[in-house]
Amino acid sequence: MQNDLIYSDKLVDVDDKGICLKKYYFPLGQAKFVKFQDILRMEKRQSTLTTGKWRIWGSGNLMTWFPLDWGRPKRDLIFFIQMATQSTRIGFSVEDTEAFIKAVESKGIRIESS
Repeated sequence: MQNDLIYSDKLVDVDDKGICLKKYYFPLGQAKFVKFQDILRMEKRQSTLTTGKWRIWGSGNLMTWFPLDWGRPKRDLIFFIQMATQSTRIGFSVEDTEAFIKAVESKGIRIESS
């Protein structure tokens, strides 16, 4: 049975259990599911050259992996997740930042500003 979605766009889905990052894995674009319980830290940063504004897919330093998003250069914020289960953090963007933040925070996840 599928969990009810509390946020959904072309890039991510959020349900009661976690966040599904669509088009995560290179080169076929399979999704990755991040359980809320595996999130150690989540933060939001302004989209700039140094935070990944032009990183369309992949990693430039192997410390942060970005799922595919052709529209990332136009987005205002980039989110970062540090997980308990892997050392590489995840950087991603969403289509509606306010709705995404509201959905994630409703599940008890604090999004820090950086």
